[in-house]
Amino acid sequence: MAFPKIRMRRLRSSESMRRLVRETTVAVDDLVYPLFIREGEGIKKPIKSLTGCFHFSPDTIAAEAREVAALGIPAVLLFGLPAKKDPKGLQAWSETGVVQLAVKEIKNAVPNLLVVTDVCLCEYTDHGHCGVIKNGKLDNDATCELLAKMALSHAQAGADIVAPSDMMDGRVRYIREALEQNNFHDVAIMSYAAKFASAFYGPFRDAAESAPSPDFAGTALADRKTYQMDPADARQALAEIALDVEEGADIVMVKPALPYLDIIYRASHRFDCPIAAYSVSGEYMMVNCAADAGLLDRHAAMLETLTAIKRAGADIIITYFAKNAAKKMQNPK
Repeated sequence: MAFPKIRMRRLRSSESMRRLVRETTVAVDDLVYPLFIREGEGIKKPIKSLTGCFHFSPDTIAAEAREVAALGIPAVLLFGLPAKKDPKGLQAWSETGVVQLAVKEIKNAVPNLLVVTDVCLCEYTDHGHCGVIKNGKLDNDATCELLAKMALSHAQAGADIVAPSDMMDGRVRYIREALEQNNFHDVAIMSYAAKFASAFYGPFRDAAESAPSPDFAGTALADRKTYQMDPADARQALAEIALDVEEGADIVMVKPALPYLDIIYRASHRFDCPIAAYSVSGEYMMVNCAADAGLLDRHAAMLETLTAIKRAGADIIITYFAKNAAKKMQNPK
């Protein structure tokens, strides 16, 4: 049947009608809020490169965790900034490391808030790369051994989920074996399975102080393209995800989100595990900078982008907008 019997606008005639037939809805249950923990005391300092975000010290993180939980957000993702860095990132698995201390503070204050910890060495190494450098190259297997130690230390501190973001081959197996051998059978792994070498990480690298050293200019270590994925490759992304699932990942992630909606879509149709998408710092700041310039509606753009990520097939959305989105969902008007 053609027009006028079929009028597609009938189902758009009012807000109530649009709500009734809406296909995709982003809920607060879908959200994870990233937090940055730096060594020190009494710290809650705004991050210039990430509007509305802060550096916290372990002793101030509990108040933020309570606020996040009160908004109904089910989980936070922790990144650590140690005071001292070295070639191997020794502080990454210290019992008194910033993330380990923050995990304990959060779990004591808000036991039901899920704590996810980023497992990567880039914030802890003095060269800024995600692993051990030997003979001018990143040593994959030596790095995996250290990542397993790091993940185990997070589990011992009370983390519910460990999230390796380094993109080393086999690191999920190393981590799973370390957790199993130490009786952390219930600690989940959320793997950054398809993490692309993206231009959208800039604000994060400033916030986490994790950019590769300029000393590597002109070498293969000038960037992270020898381990993070080429943005042009889709089939390889699905292969990476399949390997991580086989090695023991419970949740797999695509990062960034908006430039890789096609990867999220393909993954959601191929794999029977939860799909996470990280809407990264560059995505977040593009919206904020455009809104600050009066070029778009901040809240409308925020909800539209989150809806696009959910529509593509993401079950979990990691976003710096999590608190603002949760507030908007509580009070749509």
